[in-house]
Amino acid sequence: MTDYARLDAWVDAHFDEEVRFLQELVRVPTDTPPGNNAPHAVRTAELLQGFGLQAESHPVPADEVRAYGMESITNLIVRREYGAGGRRIALNAHGDVVPPGDGWEHDPYGAEIVDGSLYGRAAAVSKSDFASFTFALRALEAVARPSHGAVELHFTYDEEFGGLLGPGWLLRQGLTKPDLLIAAGFSYEVVTAHNGCLQMEVTVHGKMAHAAIPATGVDALQGAVGIMNALYAQNARYRGITSQVEGISHPYLNIGRIEGGTNTNVVPGKVVFKLDRRMIPEENAAEVEADIRRIIEDAAAAAPGIRVEIRRLLLANAMRPLPGNQPLVDALRKHGQELFGEPIPAMGTPLYTDVRLYAEAGVPGVIYGAGPRTVLESHAKRSDERVVLEDLRRATKVIARTLADLLRSA
Repeated sequence: MTDYARLDAWVDAHFDEEVRFLQELVRVPTDTPPGNNAPHAVRTAELLQGFGLQAESHPVPADEVRAYGMESITNLIVRREYGAGGRRIALNAHGDVVPPGDGWEHDPYGAEIVDGSLYGRAAAVSKSDFASFTFALRALEAVARPSHGAVELHFTYDEEFGGLLGPGWLLRQGLTKPDLLIAAGFSYEVVTAHNGCLQMEVTVHGKMAHAAIPATGVDALQGAVGIMNALYAQNARYRGITSQVEGISHPYLNIGRIEGGTNTNVVPGKVVFKLDRRMIPEENAAEVEADIRRIIEDAAAAAPGIRVEIRRLLLANAMRPLPGNQPLVDALRKHGQELFGEPIPAMGTPLYTDVRLYAEAGVPGVIYGAGPRTVLESHAKRSDERVVLEDLRRATKVIARTLADLLRSA
């Protein structure tokens, strides 16, 4: 029996245990907001201890977390040292998730198994990769027994807010410096690049007035409509800008939230809206932000009496492939094709992730994990999120084999 076959056999023999581990993780809510995620880290560390894996707990200071808009964050690192020399490979997955929302037919925290799929918020993105990474590591140590290099599990809790207090915090504190990274995935593909994201809050100021005498006021909503129409017109022009990265099409803009006014019979004096601008890897983030600000300010200037405030909420740079990631890409694609029975492409994704922070720190990495063929199939961030258990099993084997290759060949 080959090493690969022995790794596969170990995963098969322990797969029921892996599923139970994932169920326990799904049953502890990590809705963000509000972002009270330290209890999940505590439970995860307890479960890992049961496997003989000691997790270092790294709580982010409470004042930083509150200023950031969340309630608690404790990031975890499991370090496994195998000997001098060789690669240090990090596996990162995030435990924080968007709230469930409406429309669920299954309990979002029930971790029910129906027709071969496990349902629950974060079942696919990315508590499934807490499980796949943990059990790939256990298979590696039980079968391949590496003699040099190291593996680290990074379980972090700030992807939904941008990652600065998740991977970003671990990197800034000097708590880790891996040579290679595999981050939680959401499809069969090996993802080597992703979009960037700029999020902004725009406050449009007018002047309140009684609706019976509207001429004595300045309608902030009407001003906001003019600004939003200018942004939507620009969004249509973005279709003419195309990315050369397979899997990524063009930039786009979304206005996802708007609120304002005080009552039906009052001319609104203030309106606030929030926008999300996705940036393709070829774009320059500073230039994109300057252009958005210009469009908003020009449209506001065309509306008499209107004044605007613009606040950046998030700037997440695009992830671009770094030299040195090819051994990861090659190993994952090879084993993925063997285990899934179909070609596994290396491509980009229009999503953005906190993986970019590792790339900005100079760590070559890819995104791969227990996902379906497409993100839509997983229902990630929608009702009835699920992971197909057979996909979880096969992804765990792919990662275990890849770790064995990379630690053996270094």
